[in-house]
Amino acid sequence: MIAFAAAAVTSFIVPPDKEYIGYFDFKTLSCLLCVLAVVCALRHIRFFYALAYAAVRVFGNVRACSLAVVYVTFAGSMLIANDMALLTFLPLGYTVLKAGGREKYMAKLFILQTIAANLGGMLTPFGNPQNLYLYGKFNIPDGEFISVMVPPFAVSIALFTACCFMFFRPEKLTVPDEKIILPKQKTALLLLLFVLSIVMVFRVIPYYAGLAVIVAALIFIDKSAFKDVDWSLLLTFVFFFVFAGNMSRIGPVRGLISSLLEKNTLLVSAASCQVISNVPSAILLSQFTGNYKELLLGVNIGGTGTLIASLASLITFREYLAHDRGGGARYVLEYSAFSFSFLAILLVFETLIL
Repeated sequence: MIAFAAAAVTSFIVPPDKEYIGYFDFKTLSCLLCVLAVVCALRHIRFFYALAYAAVRVFGNVRACSLAVVYVTFAGSMLIANDMALLTFLPLGYTVLKAGGREKYMAKLFILQTIAANLGGMLTPFGNPQNLYLYGKFNIPDGEFISVMVPPFAVSIALFTACCFMFFRPEKLTVPDEKIILPKQKTALLLLLFVLSIVMVFRVIPYYAGLAVIVAALIFIDKSAFKDVDWSLLLTFVFFFVFAGNMSRIGPVRGLISSLLEKNTLLVSAASCQVISNVPSAILLSQFTGNYKELLLGVNIGGTGTLIASLASLITFREYLAHDRGGGARYVLEYSAFSFSFLAILLVFETLIL
């Protein structure tokens, strides 16, 4: 709604004209729709949950299981995006703790899963929506993209590991037996579609061809997947394309934002995320700078910090309140302490190596 209001207000300042069509990145929208739809279909058959459950059953205590759940969420966000990773793996974390009577660790586990989801997706172009947009916007070479993101990615892994060892004790934990049977043929077809959607992202095939194939295939395989697609995210992209495009055509605004970004793109982009979240920040600020390296780092690292720095964090907040209705304020304080610590450490690290 905020994105819509921003687009509507700026449309009075810059009336709609033929340049508006140039605002929209149809490749990003198409790739995002395909990835989200296929991931929703895979979630319907519990594919990702089955993989994570198998990994967690190997471990027998709170610390080891917590590490496994956080790592699975971290790795999962690289493939299925941060919001889908949380929707898929938060229930697993809760199930593991509840079965062993260790709900006291729920807040910390949820918090680390959330930060892991927001930071884990940084390594791949399709891991976070803002990555997908910037990757296409600046035509970033694959090797350069990964080389830019590997250092903060590695630091994040170290921080997660340290936190799990510090805040989770090796108390005995029994993971409940659960039989998960995946439909072989459907699973194989969906995995092929997932690979096709990733091939689209990496520009191997035209996005319009991949879009046509994936949409047509899902209509026959699992058309309900389209109901669960995060359409609000796609609409946010659309409205912010209009808002960002209009802002870039307003002289004083363009001058102000450009001057701020020239001073320190990394810090400005990370700070912007704290107020309007990382996806809108990426779309808006990309209109005013060519320094995509620092912008990419800023909007990924900037996903930590406030609860709205990455809107996926609100998924966890909602899930936590479902299990502890009176613990909202305590959760926000604890989340802020962890999240701002990650933000500060990663910003200092990147500032030193840039």
